[in-house]
Amino acid sequence: MKELLCPAGNFEKMKAAILYGADAVYLASDMFGMRAAADNFTLEELYEATNYAHSHGVKLYVTVNTMPHTVEYERLKKYLKEFDRIGVDALIISDLGVFTLARELIPNMEIHISTQASIVSSYTANAYHKMGAKRVVLARELSLEEINEIRRNTPKSLELECFIHGSMCVSYSGRCLLSNFYTGRDANRGACAQPCRWNYTNTLPLAFCEEKRLESPLNIEEYKEGSFIMSSKDMCMIEHIPDLMESGIDSFKIEGRMKSAYYTAICANTYKMAITEYLKSPDTYEYNPLWLRELESVSHREYATGFYYDNPMDNPQLVSQNGYLREKAYLCVATGKSDEQGAYFTQRNKISAGDVCEIVTPGSIGRRFVASELYNEKGEKIESAPHPSMIFKIKVPFEVKEGDIIRSSER
Repeated sequence: MKELLCPAGNFEKMKAAILYGADAVYLASDMFGMRAAADNFTLEELYEATNYAHSHGVKLYVTVNTMPHTVEYERLKKYLKEFDRIGVDALIISDLGVFTLARELIPNMEIHISTQASIVSSYTANAYHKMGAKRVVLARELSLEEINEIRRNTPKSLELECFIHGSMCVSYSGRCLLSNFYTGRDANRGACAQPCRWNYTNTLPLAFCEEKRLESPLNIEEYKEGSFIMSSKDMCMIEHIPDLMESGIDSFKIEGRMKSAYYTAICANTYKMAITEYLKSPDTYEYNPLWLRELESVSHREYATGFYYDNPMDNPQLVSQNGYLREKAYLCVATGKSDEQGAYFTQRNKISAGDVCEIVTPGSIGRRFVASELYNEKGEKIESAPHPSMIFKIKVPFEVKEGDIIRSSER
């Protein structure tokens, strides 16, 4: 059985991932994770999150994938022991010192080797397995053919995990020093400022500067594709589900702990629909182009298939336009309560009577309707719901369940 593994940047995002189809979630506590700017979880919140995930039959993995310095190890020892008490399902680790310490302190804990370890061969994968790793997260720089070759040369007891959707990095599996250069924030210790997404401008011939740092020019040669020299396209493998399902990959990973709860829900839902459809009958499986439309509704850069099929020099992976393609407005989420006037929702962005919307429910693509009637909690008709977290009612021409999302739609 293939696992769908989804990001959980905070409790709201974790709940969205679980409701919309995740088999497992990955997250970080408030130390030693590679997404220090995410909301993350305190240890007590992590205990609650683990119980919530397990009550829904979902596994929970915690990232401890930074590269700590010597002075941090005493604190790390205390931190690692807490995971045994909490009962998380696995730790995701990249640093060999952290790996060795975890094996000593919590020998029964399942360990997954992070993509930060840049595993690109069966030799490295087998070496980690012999040291006690249950799973390796392969580097994103591998082709599907190379992944299958690794599978043929590793034992079935070693699980292989690969990213199938989300942001890519211009550096080798995220090992970057550019953030350190510009801001002093260490990308390898969870504090990346993402300078590869910044705007740069030409200054001198064969030189460029980040637009707010004109005093620090960098030499560069501009190619015919333009000057988007560091911003990679996002990965999207929704059109290649049969290849993924027939590959040696055990766990399909979606990137995006820094993205919204809407992003988490839509990505989980879309890939779950596609995987479920394939499992019904692999021989008669048909790709649904509306799945790509769903994934285009979330915040993303231009999509590509990463390294799965192409040498990036033959099929450039750098964006042709700057910035993100913005996601549709996440308007509200259903509370699960309803009456004769409609279903109750919690506001996330302003919605007005007459807006053309779409409702998304687990296992289904968005369905369009007009929000013709809105009511407040007292049952009084209102023109709009403008306030954050406001509870209100909408007449919806479909069955509504707790956690259903209403988003904006083109007219």
